Amino acid sequence: MPPAADDSALTPPIVSAAWLADRDDRRLVVCEVGSSMGGDDPEAKYLERHVPGARYVALDTALAAPPSTGGGRHPLPTPEEFARALGALGIADDATVVAYDRRAGGGFAGRLVWMLRAIGQPAALLDGGLGGWDGAVESGPVTAEAFERAVRPWPSNAVVDADGVVEHIESGGVVIDSRDPARYAGEVEPIDAVAGHIPGAINLVYTDNLDASSRFRPTAELLERFAAAARDDDPIVYCGSGVTACHNALVMEHLGLGRPRVYVGSWSAWSTDVDRPVATGPTP
Repeated sequence: MPPAADDSALTPPIVSAAWLADRDDRRLVVCEVGSSMGGDDPEAKYLERHVPGARYVALDTALAAPPSTGGGRHPLPTPEEFARALGALGIADDATVVAYDRRAGGGFAGRLVWMLRAIGQPAALLDGGLGGWDGAVESGPVTAEAFERAVRPWPSNAVVDADGVVEHIESGGVVIDSRDPARYAGEVEPIDAVAGHIPGAINLVYTDNLDASSRFRPTAELLERFAAAARDDDPIVYCGSGVTACHNALVMEHLGLGRPRVYVGSWSAWSTDVDRPVATGPTP
């Protein structure tokens, strides 16, 4: 199969509520992304209140394959599975998607946006999430006509495995751990069996991309924050299970630093391999 055209550059990776409100495009699809990681019942909260026309996307099933030892808690679905999930949601091949969630600034929704942009489809993260939307809201489910989509493979330059991470660090490349500093340092580990981080990785927790209102910080502040990544033309990002790392990946693309590779297995896969070294403390 020839590679699909990359139309992702037609839409910026991060858009404002005003940008979304001004769009009058039948191909525009709004999605609310929820996950069991967020606690409670994310779909029930969606049904209570959401952006008009927004379709509910379950991260754990639509955007991930079942957990596995080598793949971590949220492996990527196969290209065929992803195409079926998008088709069932009524997201056509030529749609432009704007995604948001109820987590701080798009920690879940960024996964859908990154996955779509990786296969060349225009998609953006709504700045501020549902809290940043000041327009009308609605309740209840949203149904859409299903589509049969073309299958687009995951590009080799979008993802990387554990061995690729090791090779990159050994060659002097930049690897970014997107988790909370306490988890990075190994002081706490609420999910995985082993605490710590990949030796040589730096820590840039994704929530620090945001200000107190959960909107993205000014470009100048973000550029300063990602100064270390700017010296590498092919950086790698990871997190606990390949979800919030996508938030950092989108910010880097937003800043003109290119689209980094994502180690999707992330710490949930690395920490299950007893042969992989583990570092602790606040430094690489």
